[in-house]
Amino acid sequence: MTQADDFRFMALALRLAERGLYTTDPNPRVGCVLVKNGEVVGQGWHEHAGEAHAEIVALREAGSAAQDATAYVSLEPCCHTGRTPPCSDALIKAGVKRVVVAMEDPNPQVAGKGVAQLREADIDVDIGVMTAQAEALNPGFVQRMRHGRPFVRCKMAMSMDGRTALASGESKWITGEPARQDVHHLRARSSVIVTGIGTVLADDPSMNARLESKEVLQPARVILDSELKIPVNAKILTSPGRIIVCTTADAVKGNEEKIKILRTAGAELVQLQKENDKISLPALLMYLNAENFNDVLLETGATLNDAFLQAGLIDEMVIYMAPVLMGDAARGLVALPDISRMSDVCKLDILDVRAVGKDWRIVAKPVL
Repeated sequence: MTQADDFRFMALALRLAERGLYTTDPNPRVGCVLVKNGEVVGQGWHEHAGEAHAEIVALREAGSAAQDATAYVSLEPCCHTGRTPPCSDALIKAGVKRVVVAMEDPNPQVAGKGVAQLREADIDVDIGVMTAQAEALNPGFVQRMRHGRPFVRCKMAMSMDGRTALASGESKWITGEPARQDVHHLRARSSVIVTGIGTVLADDPSMNARLESKEVLQPARVILDSELKIPVNAKILTSPGRIIVCTTADAVKGNEEKIKILRTAGAELVQLQKENDKISLPALLMYLNAENFNDVLLETGATLNDAFLQAGLIDEMVIYMAPVLMGDAARGLVALPDISRMSDVCKLDILDVRAVGKDWRIVAKPVL
């Protein structure tokens, strides 16, 4: 195989992996292609946690043709037994002669051990083909495995003069239907959506992913509610998916009847420590990490957006900008404190800008 062949077949493996964008959580999205004599003899991707990994699907399709084939895998084959057997063992048993891996698995249970096992079986292994593209498919999984913290993406919608709602609070709809549909794709690829009680009280949202595909896993919803103000008839409590109300020990006292009603409605209640009379955001992320949530989507108001931003806990911002002007009296995007020097402004690296219908989507990374 030439280097061009390696890139071509790895690109195919990555496209296959992307098919699991909305379904594999909490597992990473992985694709595999088996090639023999320049022809694809087997391919597959991981579809759901607990089901066959990409390598196994590809090996089943290839059958005996896997003997002496080259396997292109977007993530290092696992070498431990979880809910499924090790993929490294399956590749060895199938008799593949070469394995090309996009990136090492950051999971400490694997982390180079899969590659080492393949090499010990006299299989040629090349690692590092299209690594950046492979990592981009699994930002939350990679970050959580490497740093013990989920990837936090903040979604916001604003006018061209940086406003999110009129002074009255009215905000439906700043953006057009294509942008709103794009948000549902963001939700669908997220493990969990985090919002504040202020947003629940003001808008009574459902915050579920509304896409046509029945394969979409609904993200969990987390409501930060330090005083347990959530109405027992809030729409979010009846929408599909796991609902978690994060509150404090002080709020729980004397609220036993309301807590009983919320739990009957299917909500989970979690007590987190306070910081400055609010729920501690680091404690929140520790909890989300322990729950195996890879990708967090913030859909909050200006105050909570600012709290995450000031704490350095936002990894990426997705800002939808509509071609409208709302005026000085309208509400701002982020409740930043007064800034008197240009050296203190919040700087962003722009990663992507593109049109979504008549609106613009800006993807940016805070410069910490």
